[in-house]
Amino acid sequence: MIDRKLWINITIILCVSWLITFSNLGNLPLFDPDEPVYAETALEMLQNQDFISPRIYGDFWYDKPPMYYWLVAGAFKLFGAGEFAARFPAALLAVLGSILLYLAGRKIFNDRVGLLAALILSTSLEYFYLSRAAVTDSTLTFFITGALLAFLLKNNYMFYGCAALAVVTKGPIGVFFCGVIVGLYLLLTSNLALLKRMKLLSGGALFTVIAAPWYLIMYYYHGMDFINTFLGFHNFTRFLQPEHATGSQWYYYIPVLIMGFFPWTAFFTQAFIAGWKEKGKERNQVIFLMIWASVVFLFFSLSQTKLVSYILPMYPPLALLIAWYFDKAWTEKRSSILKWSGLLLAIVVILLEVALFYAGGLVMSQLVPLIKITAVFFLLLVALVWWLSYRRNFGGVFIANVIGMMFFTTFLITQLFPVLVPAFTVKGIVNEFEQHYDGQAPVYVAKFYRPGFIFYSGMPGIEFDQQDLETTLLNKTDKSYFIIKKKSYQNLPSQLQKKVRLLADVEDKVLFVHEDNK
Repeated sequence: MIDRKLWINITIILCVSWLITFSNLGNLPLFDPDEPVYAETALEMLQNQDFISPRIYGDFWYDKPPMYYWLVAGAFKLFGAGEFAARFPAALLAVLGSILLYLAGRKIFNDRVGLLAALILSTSLEYFYLSRAAVTDSTLTFFITGALLAFLLKNNYMFYGCAALAVVTKGPIGVFFCGVIVGLYLLLTSNLALLKRMKLLSGGALFTVIAAPWYLIMYYYHGMDFINTFLGFHNFTRFLQPEHATGSQWYYYIPVLIMGFFPWTAFFTQAFIAGWKEKGKERNQVIFLMIWASVVFLFFSLSQTKLVSYILPMYPPLALLIAWYFDKAWTEKRSSILKWSGLLLAIVVILLEVALFYAGGLVMSQLVPLIKITAVFFLLLVALVWWLSYRRNFGGVFIANVIGMMFFTTFLITQLFPVLVPAFTVKGIVNEFEQHYDGQAPVYVAKFYRPGFIFYSGMPGIEFDQQDLETTLLNKTDKSYFIIKKKSYQNLPSQLQKKVRLLADVEDKVLFVHEDNK
């Protein structure tokens, strides 16, 4: 028989997540520098017909395993090499991740928990943002989620298969999370006997067959250069030493989580407290979700290299935990959850708006009127949530948050992002460059802009450090083009500015030419 409720809920999830994720997906340029890196590497895979050794600028590139490059290369074959195709795999797997959470949640808890969890995940702010970005995070999150939910559902081979695909997506972190989270759960719940039923030998063989071949082939082709760069630098060194000048603070991910899981952060603390106190038949499942979220958060908090996107794998268990708590409170008519969530939502909205006004003022003044519109919108949303909370309308509170986020993300996509994006992409200056370039002279491109430059121009350019700009110009005798930050150009001594000719000025980037002095 056809389960009508199942298909109705899947349709609801698809409508919400598809609208949030795929609307205008290819209408914005790629953001520097990460999105162009993945897009260009996939493009060079196709150009070289080499799907084993990733390359960028024609050189071997050991930054990440090949999974996302393969997916983007396939999308390029289907849709052509452009922004939509570069983002398509991340967007598709983000939508499928919501469906996966629903299907697992209805088996682990009940149908309503699965539906609530899927909608919470789809509408959380950071999941929405990264689902539309040509980076590996949604792909890694999908496979880690698949593995850990498979463990809960006692699907051993799915557990090993998804863990292996996570390793092919981002390296050892895939097997580390699966192993540590499951291991801690077995220890804390005194369930070590479960190891005997996890098919360790046959499952380990499946894991090895999927995860090992690419690594072995890369070692065969590239030897210790691959091992030292990929495992040594990109995994161990980046964990022990900060790659970026800022962001190594231990509390870095606290504001990231508060804002990134908006608006559902309002339920976060209550859900964890309820999960800790749970003594019923769902205790073990809830403990597993809490361990999962906590391990991801603590691991990246300890890591010296931090990026906003790293903690995305903790959002699916958080969504499932909050959905479980909301459903429990709804069933038991615990109206206090609504009163506290309304207050916390108001606090988080204030923090978000302060952050938006501060960031908007720093980036460009024309963002401020748009941010004021978001402030009015959230004021209305908070008022609606408070009114529904007063009426003890659990369904209304949840639906108001979902629909509110759908409107907010649509506003971001159609109004705010188009104003903001030109400051974060090199595409505009590349268009200017193509109008002025003589077709022969060398082009020097600041490191930050080089991935986007080659993707949009087809030219690798010559990478240089903007701090060495003065030295580079003093030593130049031939005609050369430069693409750099406007601030670096403005800081040049007047005598050097006289030796160059400014050709274009786009947002915070400039294009100038150093004339032939012979």
